[in-house]
Amino acid sequence: MTWVRRIPWLLLALALLSAGGYLLASWRTVGLGYPLDDAWIYQTYARNLAERGEWAFLPGQPSAGSTGPLWSAILALGRWLGLDPRLWTYALGIGLLALTAIVCASWTRARRPDRPAWGLIAGLVVLAEWHLVWASVSGMETLALACMSAVVLWALERPGTQPFAVGLLIGVGVWIRPDALLLLAPALANVALGRRERRLRAVLSVAGGTILAVAPYLAFNRMLSGEWWPTTFYAKQAEYAALRLAPLTQRLLAQWTLPLVGAGAVLLVGLGAGAARAFRARTWAQFLPLLWILGHLSVYALRLPVTYQHGRYAIPVIPALLVLGLDGMAGWVQLDSPSRVPRVLSRAWAATLAGVALAFWGLGARAYAADVAVIETEMVRAARWVAEHTEPSAPVAAHDIGALGYFGRRGLIDLAGLISPEVIPILRNEPALRNYLDASGARYLVTFPGWYPRLTQAATPLFVTDGPYSPAAGGENMAVYRWPTSPSAGP
Repeated sequence: MTWVRRIPWLLLALALLSAGGYLLASWRTVGLGYPLDDAWIYQTYARNLAERGEWAFLPGQPSAGSTGPLWSAILALGRWLGLDPRLWTYALGIGLLALTAIVCASWTRARRPDRPAWGLIAGLVVLAEWHLVWASVSGMETLALACMSAVVLWALERPGTQPFAVGLLIGVGVWIRPDALLLLAPALANVALGRRERRLRAVLSVAGGTILAVAPYLAFNRMLSGEWWPTTFYAKQAEYAALRLAPLTQRLLAQWTLPLVGAGAVLLVGLGAGAARAFRARTWAQFLPLLWILGHLSVYALRLPVTYQHGRYAIPVIPALLVLGLDGMAGWVQLDSPSRVPRVLSRAWAATLAGVALAFWGLGARAYAADVAVIETEMVRAARWVAEHTEPSAPVAAHDIGALGYFGRRGLIDLAGLISPEVIPILRNEPALRNYLDASGARYLVTFPGWYPRLTQAATPLFVTDGPYSPAAGGENMAVYRWPTSPSAGP
């Protein structure tokens, strides 16, 4: 087996080691879990699909609250196989992390055939990039989209790639996250830069492949909710609409800098160098990944300018950013140059990249452990209390429904609108929400007190989680309230 053929196995082993470090940090802090409540939403959809054969968050109530139906289906597959849900999710994430590293290594090697070692460097940087490692054990679909995006962009640069296959891959990606549709822009631009006599056919092939996969996705959501997109698509934009009042330049800057927190900052000069080289050579197709990165981030700046959860909506662009940055630096770095200045600068840059990547890997592990600790001691703990101390038929109102749906197994009134889309127009209107809870027959309210001060003042507190991690992070403890129209709580 040649060294090149050993690289994928090496990257797989290192992916297991890298992600395993994050799981170890979590286990030593509070145990294994997920850093986002949304991961439990996916698990709940997967459980109901596997056990009941229905697409629903609440049994018997079909809904379009899963942003990535394909991800939910893959999680359900693990249940059908009798695998532990968390271990199956971790295995998927670690596999995706390794695959992303392999794709980026191959893509970089294809861009730099004269410097094949840079392919391995790209793979190693991917495995140390803390956002990607965090995503690999988050239970979310984020890394699946990141990997697929890298595959599509690499395929666009490979000679002989079939436009229809690219379009079909983009369409399948939409089943993972709707953001994948943004890849259609570089795909169409790439064929537009091709031979004139084949442009129309290539454009139609890309569009046809995409439509073939996206049309069923739109019909799927329409059948479930009456809308073309998942309810999360509308609910998130409505909930954070106030953020769009900030100046556009401020929102763009905030989104564009999210992927640079860590190794990306060290590679920023490489992005510029690579863009300059492509401009001089008039290789316009090599601009497309960079334009896609900026476009993806700009769409979020326009419609959903949030930066929370370590900028998780920006994570899918990071593999492409790393490849472009390393490709640009490969033309400049001269570690063994006979000239002192280039040699010293090159080695200083390489040491900085390695040092920053490893330092942020460690910080990311600590952040991951803290994130899991908050979810476990707040959302999961509150959900378990609800399961043990409330009557099974009691409707529970909550903003964070993931762990509550999975562990609580109660009827839910979703204050975030993910499975209760009728709430979306009144998401930030507490008087209207109070009327809605009364009309819906809510018996309990589960929330952080500061999120709904008027609602919590009108309710009677029954249980507070008292977890130490959320207050330590500047937050508060989640509480369970008896809604004023409800009877007394159970024992």
